[in-house]
Amino acid sequence: EAVVHFAAESHVDKSVVDSAPFLRTNVEGTLVLVREACRAGVKRFVHVSTDEVYGSLGTSGSFTEDSALRPNSPYAASKAAADLFLRAWVKTHGAPVVITRSCNNYGPYQFPEKLIPLMIVRALEDQPLPVYGDGSNVRDWIHVEDHCRALVAVLERGRIGEIYNVGARSEMPNLAIVKTLLARLEKPETLIRFVEDRPGHDFRYSIDPSKIEKELGWKPERDLARGLAETVDWYLGHRPWWDEIRRRPAWKAYFASMYDRRLAEGKRAE
Repeated sequence: EAVVHFAAESHVDKSVVDSAPFLRTNVEGTLVLVREACRAGVKRFVHVSTDEVYGSLGTSGSFTEDSALRPNSPYAASKAAADLFLRAWVKTHGAPVVITRSCNNYGPYQFPEKLIPLMIVRALEDQPLPVYGDGSNVRDWIHVEDHCRALVAVLERGRIGEIYNVGARSEMPNLAIVKTLLARLEKPETLIRFVEDRPGHDFRYSIDPSKIEKELGWKPERDLARGLAETVDWYLGHRPWWDEIRRRPAWKAYFASMYDRRLAEGKRAE
């Protein structure tokens, strides 16, 4: 028997507005889950963490599993705290924990508050696309199916007490991501609005996945160009799913609080 721990509050913007749910869910919730898992005698507890625990990089270099933890957002801090708490449980209680730290995911069924689905669904309705700052922030992207394959590998063959970075070596600036999506949708780049940046916005993430590749034989199978094209096509074919989400009062209130002022003050791309 095993537990794969995905449960988390995961949106950085929301953590800046209200950090309390991130502490309760990501730290206290992880304690509850690992404690009960140990009581139940599970053989393996895979904790799904994030590369954001490492903080921000400059223009070069990549994070390894030995990189220091320097979280810059309340979300990242909550995940780093959970990682360290689980490490302590391995040492003090013999908890059968393995930790993964993945780069940014994308693909089907991603909630439309995230960058890629947000840009797709707004572009489909010819609505302005909020891009933080000048769009130069860089993320390393992995398709969700490649991430899931990595988690299966860790679940089956990962070493207890170890950390495995999961990345696809697919770095791209946010603005380039948005332009790629617009090209696939045949929508104009004039939809882009450069808006006020969020506090603590990390400049660049880059994951070195050498450890999981060498130890467990895992490698990503989808390149970013193919994955983005397939993702656009998926959202085109599943409008009822995301349209229902965007009609919810909670979604409308969230979007208004995060973006209405920013968009009103934003600069249109030329």
